[in-house]
Amino acid sequence: MPIPVSLIRGARCAAASVALVGAAAAAPAPGATQQALARDSCEGLRRAVAHDQGSAASGPLFLASYRLANAPGEPPFEPALADAAFTYDNALAGIALLACGEGAAARRIGDAVVQAVAHDQTMPDGRVRNAYRAGPVTEEKPALPGRWDAGRKQWIADAYQVSTATGNVAWAALLLLNLHSAEPTPAYLATARRLLGWTEQNTRARNAPNGPDGYNGGRHGWDNAQRAQTWKSTEHNLDIAMAAAWAARAVRADGQPDAAEQRQARTALDFVRRMWNPSEQRFHIGTKEDGATVSTEGSGLDAQLWPVLAAPEGSCAWVRSLDWVEKHHRSGAGYGFSREPDGIWTEGSAQAAATLVARKGAAPEALWQLLASQRAGNGLYYATPSARISTGLAIGPDSTGADFFYYRWPHLGATAWIALAATGFNPFTGKTTASGAVPSCPA
Repeated sequence: MPIPVSLIRGARCAAASVALVGAAAAAPAPGATQQALARDSCEGLRRAVAHDQGSAASGPLFLASYRLANAPGEPPFEPALADAAFTYDNALAGIALLACGEGAAARRIGDAVVQAVAHDQTMPDGRVRNAYRAGPVTEEKPALPGRWDAGRKQWIADAYQVSTATGNVAWAALLLLNLHSAEPTPAYLATARRLLGWTEQNTRARNAPNGPDGYNGGRHGWDNAQRAQTWKSTEHNLDIAMAAAWAARAVRADGQPDAAEQRQARTALDFVRRMWNPSEQRFHIGTKEDGATVSTEGSGLDAQLWPVLAAPEGSCAWVRSLDWVEKHHRSGAGYGFSREPDGIWTEGSAQAAATLVARKGAAPEALWQLLASQRAGNGLYYATPSARISTGLAIGPDSTGADFFYYRWPHLGATAWIALAATGFNPFTGKTTASGAVPSCPA
């Protein structure tokens, strides 16, 4: 779920930072650990497909976000996650499967997203839900997560899972655009555009009187009582900016780019630019609940890294945020989610590796070894080496505090980011480092 440097201490740390600020260096050949990670993480994704498909070797498919390996050190599992396939994790897995050369498996996830958008349970307005039931999609309307509690004699579901967060909508669009780029498919492009249209119609903070324009957090709650999430985040506006710009480049039948998508991309990217703090050389995580007051206290690792990895026009100054990451997000050999973190976030550490590969051509061996150490027996990678780490964020408006944690459970999203980093595939561009996924910056 989205709500992410120099990487070695001492002189090597400073050298890495200088190299990142200057022109991108020629990419060296991947080292043995990185190559092994590419192989093993891709194999982990293949195993996830094989496990979750059951006997259905074809057709739309959602993958479970978490699957225990029943190994020592795994905390007790949350029952609400047992059959949950989070949209963000599945979008990442689909893109990573493309990077792994598994186009057919990637398209199965893409087909599930297309079906979910076209046939929502109750709201056929072009959205996706935050999560679906893992496994083959066997019904016209993809099932939402939940379970029957025999003792209480009631259906138990999770309000966040059935809600729609803006970042998840944008990542679903990025998956479909990556698939369409790899193999042009009208349904993928049309659905990506419908998703972007949903964000424009439902989350755009038009003419905000007291704050920056941009896109808010989405809709939260049960279907009969959903309410707007009025905060705005740097990361989900970055996601919209990249997806809308990509869709706009896919010209219409008349040969012209889509002007509405171009405007959407500019609006979202302008918000990201406003979140850049030049004096501190870092990004603010977004706004507070009023949509106007910039949240200056905390820091999210993805908010620092994704704009650098995506590298939209005018992003060269943002590379300095990697110094902030090194100073404020470092945790042992890796990186944590929040400012001054309480542990390593595997997914975010892989995002750091992906950003280094894209911007510099390589990431330090120590970081690859850390990521490799998190492989679970079922082929997925643990979300954190710790029993639990905090993010400093709340899951939703019903939370009474910062209750969004990552646990030491094998995680599809972490596995996908490791595969993307190790293969050098940029999910925001659909390109590998070797094919120029990120432009160089002047020295």
